[in-house]
Amino acid sequence: MTSPRGLTALHLRQGHPDFLDLPWHVPLEKWTPEVCSRLVEVPRGLSRHTVVFVSYSAGIYALKEMPVSVGQREYDVLRGLEERHLPAVTAVGLARVKAPGEPGDELGVLVTQYLASSLPYRVLFMNKGLERYRERLLDAMASLLVRLHLGGFFWGDCSLSNVLFRRDAGELQAYAVDAETSELHPKLSDGQRELDLLIMEENITGGLADVAAMVELPPTLDVYETAPSIRQRYERLWSETQKEISISPSESYRIHERIRALNELGFSVGEVDLVASGDGSQLRMRTIVTDREYHRHQLHNLTGVVAEERQAALLLNEVRELKATLSRELNRSVPLSVAAFRWLDERFRATLNQLQRELGPAADEAELYCQVLEHKWFLSERAKRDVGLKVAVKGYVALRREQPALALLRSASVPLPLDAETSGPLETPRGAAPTGTAPRE
Repeated sequence: MTSPRGLTALHLRQGHPDFLDLPWHVPLEKWTPEVCSRLVEVPRGLSRHTVVFVSYSAGIYALKEMPVSVGQREYDVLRGLEERHLPAVTAVGLARVKAPGEPGDELGVLVTQYLASSLPYRVLFMNKGLERYRERLLDAMASLLVRLHLGGFFWGDCSLSNVLFRRDAGELQAYAVDAETSELHPKLSDGQRELDLLIMEENITGGLADVAAMVELPPTLDVYETAPSIRQRYERLWSETQKEISISPSESYRIHERIRALNELGFSVGEVDLVASGDGSQLRMRTIVTDREYHRHQLHNLTGVVAEERQAALLLNEVRELKATLSRELNRSVPLSVAAFRWLDERFRATLNQLQRELGPAADEAELYCQVLEHKWFLSERAKRDVGLKVAVKGYVALRREQPALALLRSASVPLPLDAETSGPLETPRGAAPTGTAPRE
């Protein structure tokens, strides 16, 4: 007699559900709301494996069925990415399920955490309200590859379907999703980077060809030119991180200029190498770039607020503006830390508390506040004067109530209704970005 299918082992990280109430005796492809009451339907990208999403009070989780060895490999790589602070989905656990008829009579189920407020690339291409993000998607892809390569990550299967995009103060940040074929190294060779870029170009061209067969692509996204464009952006950004400059011993200020230039691009600089030339008249300077989260680190150190890189840069600008205003009013220099404390208490938290009373809890507080700032810019430009934060908040609340399908305000554990993403053209002013969907795993 064949042994029944069922859960045999479950490795989980702390802080998440135990998932023991899920119907492990049923193959994932046969899960329905009748079989699993926690099942949620969310828009997703393509996957070579069966993927389902389940909802708990702690959030939404993706379950992906695959051979045990493949699941263990991907779990380990995702954990490694997290330890290196690289942008990827978070691995939560790995289940082993007895599955008669499968190799070894066993399957693995990788559990990852849903990335709130994220967008699969197909939504960006198919939804008429998201045209303004398409060009930024290319920059986000290039930036993601640079960050991963700097961190020693060889992807091996980079494609649009293996990436999630998250709004970041009018831009996009990209996150790696699929890591089945990936490897972590102390440092990548030029040959490894070149191979990864070739795979990226081939996969993205093929993926866009598939989309073009279903829907007309915008003129700016040519099937055969998009991937080379991402590579060109990658090469420019990579070159900037690896650039060496020559300076004379008396030009120490150029060291700080170089670091500031990289910081403005969002890169954190860990070390600076200075090597003397043969006659000692010149120094060769090279900076060691660690990640592209400079502004995130600075904002968190000052305020404790967790934000995306561009969100953090925008919020830090407001903190600096408040510092200048306080210094002028008090007629003395005010430390940035003091301005940050005032900003956090009087602007950031006060605004978010008011929005929560008016519209409900937010999935991404930093993005929400940035949208209010963008709406303030929009109203001020129209009025030809600074309308102030209170007016911007009032106007933003009115906009959200007029266009509920675009609202960002929702619980991070509740998926967006499917019809909100497919309800037709969406028109928004600058900074009022449509909301996202769920990840592809």
